[in-house]
Amino acid sequence: MVGILLTAIGVISLIYQGVTFTTREKVIDFGPIQAYKQKNKTIPLHPIMGVLAIAGGVLLIIAGVRKK
Repeated sequence: MVGILLTAIGVISLIYQGVTFTTREKVIDFGPIQAYKQKNKTIPLHPIMGVLAIAGGVLLIIAGVRKK
């Protein structure tokens, strides 16, 4: 089960190559007047991480099949 999950995570990380999220930052705070700025931030995922996750998942799947 863990091997399948790890393989799926590896494939997804190779497809998307990063996680993007939005944060809000207060720019102006003048009494009742407030202004916010939205920033998009990305956490890059290196392709080697995806390949290692796929390889580890496949090895776990093979080990599970051989154990039975």
